[in-house]
Amino acid sequence: MPEGWGGKRVLVTGAGGFIGSHLAERLVQEGATVTAYVRYNALRTAGWLDTLDRETRPDVVFGDITDSDHVKSAVKGHEVVFHLAALIAIPYSYEAPRSYVRANLEGTMNVAQACLAHGTKRMVHTSTSEVYGTARIVPIDEEHPLQGQSPYSASKIAADKMVEAYSRSFGLGAVTVRPFNTFGPRQSVRAVIPTIVTQLLRGPRLRLGSLSPTRDLNFASNTVDGFLLAGSTPGVEGETFNLGSGREVSIGELAEMLGRILGVEPDIECEEARYRPVQSEVERLIADSTKAERLLGWRPNVGLDEGLAQTCSWFSKNLDQYTGSGYAV
Repeated sequence: MPEGWGGKRVLVTGAGGFIGSHLAERLVQEGATVTAYVRYNALRTAGWLDTLDRETRPDVVFGDITDSDHVKSAVKGHEVVFHLAALIAIPYSYEAPRSYVRANLEGTMNVAQACLAHGTKRMVHTSTSEVYGTARIVPIDEEHPLQGQSPYSASKIAADKMVEAYSRSFGLGAVTVRPFNTFGPRQSVRAVIPTIVTQLLRGPRLRLGSLSPTRDLNFASNTVDGFLLAGSTPGVEGETFNLGSGREVSIGELAEMLGRILGVEPDIECEEARYRPVQSEVERLIADSTKAERLLGWRPNVGLDEGLAQTCSWFSKNLDQYTGSGYAV
């Protein structure tokens, strides 16, 4: 059975971001003593953590996961480390691929090495469904071939393999989770659902890229549930788990669904700048999460329709935090 979180000392890298902030907040609510590792900036802003109530706000440490010495210092004294810090914007990875190698591969190795040095009980490493590329077999299970269809996905494949190597070579107590297209409150407009919702809240004109690719969309609280189970279930060290809904929706269908929720009929315009290079586009993603259900007891509790409604409601109340309507690379 999974262990409780009360009194555990936990570090979350990338805690100021979308999923990281939800995870850090939930861990505090569960009674953990949480350190949020957030990328240093001159304003000392901690991303979405700055919006949390004092009761659910973790302690914040500013740093950079590419600095191995600082990472080692931050990891010390923590029983569980959730590693979410990464560069994740796929379009920007075409422009600055070396940055992705440094942050996603070298940064992950720094975290793994620090956990090994300090005897951290469990490291939960964050992968992505993008490592699978376009589905060759559906639904996609953890044995599906890995395909680097963008510099971003290639860097994450490399990071996954580095964690695997540290587990096999040095006995690092690591678990890898592969979320499929998480969505919900606080997500940036570089992702498709915030892109659609923020545009439709301002009017019917909707600028998108390709409408045919399909995605497996999973609400943020479901993904956080999976992280918590991956961090607390005994005997799953060295394993990799998909976290997806098993439901496949095209971008075009998604736009229509969100339009109905918001009461707007989308006037869709496909912009060339929003398309990925032809051989880089991931045309189809749909998860087989049987392994996570079998070994972790995980299954999504919030369905797509309910999750989209909650997301639209949140963005309607927080639209002022999303300025502009241009394409976010």
